[in-house]
Amino acid sequence: MPRSFDGFINVKQRPVVAVSACLLGQKVRYDGQDKYTSLIAVELNKYCQLIPVCPEVEIGLGVPREKIQLTQVGSTIKVLTLNEAKVDVSAALISFAKQFVLKKSFSGLVLQDKSPSCGVNNTKLYSETGQEIGLSSGLFSATVMSLIPNIVIVQESQLQNKNEIKSFLDQLDRLKMLD
Repeated sequence: MPRSFDGFINVKQRPVVAVSACLLGQKVRYDGQDKYTSLIAVELNKYCQLIPVCPEVEIGLGVPREKIQLTQVGSTIKVLTLNEAKVDVSAALISFAKQFVLKKSFSGLVLQDKSPSCGVNNTKLYSETGQEIGLSSGLFSATVMSLIPNIVIVQESQLQNKNEIKSFLDQLDRLKMLD
């Protein structure tokens, strides 16, 4: 972690971390609520520049909105709404992820668990008939990970105390040393 002579983080050298906006208190979830996590919004903010991101809102889904889910369609994982129309928002999520990576400069991601857009290996995956068939990653997080394989990415559930925050910061620091 870059530190100035007095032991405090040099603000200009703080790593930039994209964070699910709901974890920062923004009411952007499908149900119009947030998942505010003070450890992330306050503690992590002491050491990092935080960029809020909500892929679902960014692609134009409203708040509140229809629930979406990961659905295996043939050999492809898609993100579909749960209504009768089963609107496919996969291309929009992938496109947003690509644009986000191109336009933003960030060292890591802190994302909401089990989300069809942001989950990492812990989001329920369904068959076309609606049966749960396993776990997968959300389409935004999967796309970012494919574009930046070495990105430091954690789920909210992996940052539950100051030791886990420190471990995340150490990972960011190690990645910076590899650059």
